[in-house]
Amino acid sequence: MGRKCIIAGNWKMNLLPDQAFDLVDELKHELKMKPGLEVVLLPQAPLLTFLAEWTAESGLTFGAQTSSGHREGAHTGDLSPELLQALGCRYALAGHSERRQDHHESDAEVAAQAKAQIEAGMRSIVCVGETLAERESGQHIEKIQNQIKAVYTAVEPSLWGEIVLAYEPIWAIGTGKTASPEQAEEIHKMIRNLLEEIQGIQMSQATPILYGGSVKGANAADILGQTDIDGLLVGGASLKADEFISIIQAY
Repeated sequence: MGRKCIIAGNWKMNLLPDQAFDLVDELKHELKMKPGLEVVLLPQAPLLTFLAEWTAESGLTFGAQTSSGHREGAHTGDLSPELLQALGCRYALAGHSERRQDHHESDAEVAAQAKAQIEAGMRSIVCVGETLAERESGQHIEKIQNQIKAVYTAVEPSLWGEIVLAYEPIWAIGTGKTASPEQAEEIHKMIRNLLEEIQGIQMSQATPILYGGSVKGANAADILGQTDIDGLLVGGASLKADEFISIIQAY
């Protein structure tokens, strides 16, 4: 389909500068980049200026874990998408499950973040997913569809090509549990069908949809082997160079 594989490492609230340097240095020396693959590092915001220097001419890309739904202005303590882009961020996450849960970010707020990120010149990786209770009660499809529709309603159609979606079943994040490749593909296929309804078949086939949720070197190849899974959003495993490299090399 011509979709690039994106493997993003979300460092969350981890790594001091010396630890981050060692990790990036090992990735630069040991990782063999492949055509059609983009590796994105998502550090804490204060590390971004370091990443701009450390990843120069390495083939690695970096981005932010979150940003404001406003591009600039009187919003003390928030992260400006304009500043993040100026620091070299090519990507930014919007709506990670931990942000939705810990900071009570609504679908509308996540959509505003994605819109601001894209308008500032970044690609927005919009996270969607369900809790175990929602899956078991059969509400998960409606929830995921509503999360996606909110974003495509907020973002101008001319900018839809800058949206990347990431399906992360909340029950499989940091729990050691992983959706089976077949379970993940089922949701990814549903998302692809929804995108076709929203934006037509050509653009829906061009939109990358990532999977995130306890991804490891041992299961990465099986997950990436699914038709509608175009990459991975990796959490804890991205903090260990050897494990992250094994995940990337599974592509």
